Amino acid sequence: MWPGRLLSVSRWSALLSLSVLLLAQAPPGYAGVSPLERMEGLVMPGELIKKHARVEQQCSKCHEPFDRTRQSKLCMECHKMIAKDVNETKGFHGHIRSIKDRECRSCHTDHKGREMDIIQLDTELFDHGATDFKLMGAHGSVDCAGCHLKSGLYREKARSCHDCHQRDDIHKSRMGKKCENCHTEGNWSPAHFDHEATKFRLHNAHTEVTCYQCHVNERYDDTPLNCYFCHYLDDVHEGDRGIRCHDCHQDKRWSEVLFEHDKDTEFKLKGQHSRLLCKDCHSGHVFEDEIKKTCFSCHELHDVHGGRYGQRCEMCHVEKSWTEIEFGHDRDTGFPLKGGHKDLNCALCHKGKLFVEQTPKACIECHRMDDVHKGQEGERCETCHNDEGWRNKVVFDHDLTKFPLHESHTFLTCDDCHASGKFKEAKVVCISCHGRDDVHEKRLGKVCDQCHHPDQWMAWEFDHTKQTEYPLEGAHDGLDCHACHKDVVVKDISLPKVCVGCHEKDDVHKGLLGRRCETCHYPKSFKTIKIQ
Repeated sequence: MWPGRLLSVSRWSALLSLSVLLLAQAPPGYAGVSPLERMEGLVMPGELIKKHARVEQQCSKCHEPFDRTRQSKLCMECHKMIAKDVNETKGFHGHIRSIKDRECRSCHTDHKGREMDIIQLDTELFDHGATDFKLMGAHGSVDCAGCHLKSGLYREKARSCHDCHQRDDIHKSRMGKKCENCHTEGNWSPAHFDHEATKFRLHNAHTEVTCYQCHVNERYDDTPLNCYFCHYLDDVHEGDRGIRCHDCHQDKRWSEVLFEHDKDTEFKLKGQHSRLLCKDCHSGHVFEDEIKKTCFSCHELHDVHGGRYGQRCEMCHVEKSWTEIEFGHDRDTGFPLKGGHKDLNCALCHKGKLFVEQTPKACIECHRMDDVHKGQEGERCETCHNDEGWRNKVVFDHDLTKFPLHESHTFLTCDDCHASGKFKEAKVVCISCHGRDDVHEKRLGKVCDQCHHPDQWMAWEFDHTKQTEYPLEGAHDGLDCHACHKDVVVKDISLPKVCVGCHEKDDVHKGLLGRRCETCHYPKSFKTIKIQ
């Protein structure tokens, strides 16, 4: 800003004196301006442009005293948007590679007067490719003013199609603001849209549909992709099948259903199920209401068992017919039905809930009331009885007891000895059964087997000499048992072994000769006397 020619020392001195004098007397307009700025104003080369006129008296806004390299930094402090473009490498200034190494004044000089154009923009030669928005297609023939209105700055112009073509939008913004989805820079119309680039590709019958059939009132944003929102008027199910139309229908033809229950679900339809209508099982929403797969969930009202057999209907019933039973007790359980069990009604054994309460397999659990033994023989009924019949072919090895059956006993029935059925109460002594047959009337005790044998009650054998301590000799031999055994035996037989025990009444000596009759008499005959 200083004159380029060299000043002599005297002239410098005169100029300095004049400057001091002028600074002391500040002219109007310099109020609040520093002395240094007043001095710079004296040597200002010319007026600033109109937009900079407000800082014309504040040189420090654009100049750093004695440092010309600071001038561009001061420019950026005012023109912050330009500085941002440079730092972010965008916009016209940001695309100039050497912008950071150049001074602003190299392109934009000031002090040329109020009407001076320091931008020096040649719209005819300006390369729009040096900006963020390259002009392509029809944009290349558009006048600058067509996009950059005179009232605004060039750099502040919006770059979206909608900002410029809002008036041309016959859709009234109902298709959104992304015009480039359908329109091109080559020509605004006709419009071209690739539906394959969206989340909903058009296939089959959908390719023949016009845009307005799906995008009612030209609303394209947030258009639902679910079939039901377009086809709810075609829903003959009236909504009770849910809104997942695509599980059954296809875009080739709405009336053609490609749903296979056996393949597309975990529940295959067989027998009577294959003849049912969807609504017979799906009374509510197919996909909202959970459909149970158990027989009982549908056939609870058909359960004539009243829930006692549980809910596993498939154990007995089949899909072919509800009334047809294909349950094999022998095959499907661990308890084969034989004999008397074979034709029994299920309810006779299964009185509780079949799969909740375990049905016992032991005989006694069902036949406890039939146990005439009253539990004396234990609970293993199968030891003697079989399932052919409770009283049929009863098998019991009596030889394993304390009373083996021999001879005539083997022909007897259980009831002959065990009339009460309480087997353990039966006595093993003969008299317990043969008391009525005892012709001795208990005078020989209760040990019948000493004389009698199981083969024949009437045939008996007893050797008094060998089996007792009192051998029968002489006149004693051949006597009837009752001749000596006259009294009822309560416990054991106890008879006197001396003569006087039985012959005291026959003693003619009246006891004068003592009680040892055998001293003089012989057993052969009481009248025969021993000679000493």
